[in-house]
Amino acid sequence: MSELRWNPLLDTWTMVAPNRQHRPHMPKDYCPFCPSQNKALPKYDVMMYENDFPVMTLEKIKDQRPKTKENTIFRSAEAVGKCEVILYSPDHNKKLYQLSIQHVCKIVLLWHQRFSELSKDKRIKYIFPFENKGEEVGVTMPHPHGQLYAYSYVPAKIREELKNAKKYYQQNGKSIFADLNKAEIKYMKRVVYENDSFIAYIPYFTDYPFGVYVVGKKLIAGLHKFRLSETLDLADMLRKLTAAFDKVYDRPFPYMMCLYQAPVNDKAYEDAEKYYPFHIKFFPPLRAKDKVKWYAGSEMGAGAAANPLDVDACAEILRSKISKKK
Repeated sequence: MSELRWNPLLDTWTMVAPNRQHRPHMPKDYCPFCPSQNKALPKYDVMMYENDFPVMTLEKIKDQRPKTKENTIFRSAEAVGKCEVILYSPDHNKKLYQLSIQHVCKIVLLWHQRFSELSKDKRIKYIFPFENKGEEVGVTMPHPHGQLYAYSYVPAKIREELKNAKKYYQQNGKSIFADLNKAEIKYMKRVVYENDSFIAYIPYFTDYPFGVYVVGKKLIAGLHKFRLSETLDLADMLRKLTAAFDKVYDRPFPYMMCLYQAPVNDKAYEDAEKYYPFHIKFFPPLRAKDKVKWYAGSEMGAGAAANPLDVDACAEILRSKISKKK
């Protein structure tokens, strides 16, 4: 049975899910996300698929956790939440940038639809779409897809960002993302691509060599506030960036792509849209064509990040790989 266990040193929860130990490595000749191979799967363009090995659930289950006295150092809670797979395409071999801009718009709209639906459940506090791409980040299923986790709490790293973003807003009267955009646009050397609605840059302080941020020029509050033009522009941005990544080392480029916006159903963050707008962060682990930047030792144990490459040089490389075609 899955559960949440409190970590008093980090002031957050650890999700414990023994059922995920049994996740399979898919055989070469079968994919459960291909309608041609899985007859139980309907025909689709994009689709939400219930995770077969979730770490959280919205269903009420019998509580089998061992009873502990209140106020002890050991605290646990039901693993309330949702884990979903977001299928990008029925074509097993398609890459995100090989999909049409209209098709990628459907992915953005599905993120929006799932956000709107899951936020109706008052138990949900944070909704987090993401994509893991490549064996270097642990992907066992190569079919084009992302995931979405809906948590019953605000995860620690996001909570820390919210705290610092709010502090900056209170001290300066504007969002830190507004000033980040302004500073990077003025410097320009770390900007890799921009369109009418979004700007992509590798920020001055990133700990990943090609750690691109995508931020709205007008600081869009969240997916639920997107207009059609912004949906199209985000689709354009994602296609251009992911295509450029694969050209950097002339090989499939692994990454973790994470989508951020304000928490939901939490009075502590009811003003968060003022200082924490929608944005995307990429965490690509390659530092060379055949070398992975591992998060280990100092970084994992102490949280002391180190970037092995010059950010300006990485931005120049990535910018040169961006297609000029519409």
